[in-house]
Amino acid sequence: MALENMPETLKRLLEAQKNFDSKAYASNFSPDAIVVDEGETYKGQEQIQAWNSATSAKYQTVYKPLDYDSENNILTVEVSGTFPGSPIILHQQYQFDQDDLILSWKVVE
Repeated sequence: MALENMPETLKRLLEAQKNFDSKAYASNFSPDAIVVDEGETYKGQEQIQAWNSATSAKYQTVYKPLDYDSENNILTVEVSGTFPGSPIILHQQYQFDQDDLILSWKVVE
């Protein structure tokens, strides 16, 4: 599906990452959201904001959206930054809550 048909929540998430705004990034997640990244689990907006802030500062991560699959709730992004192997392609699977906030966010193959 075309990127312009992405839900507003994902558009806001990508814009927040582009601006390295961890508070705005975390605001797209529900209060009880779970993010799984590199074997670690982050729960709630506070932990997600801290994780995003730390990884952005350490790696200057930039997300470039490549594809959006509404049937499987997968956003494919090219992630670049100062980490080994940059850039990489990640398939981020998400789930929304009833308020269209992200309830879960994890990388899938």
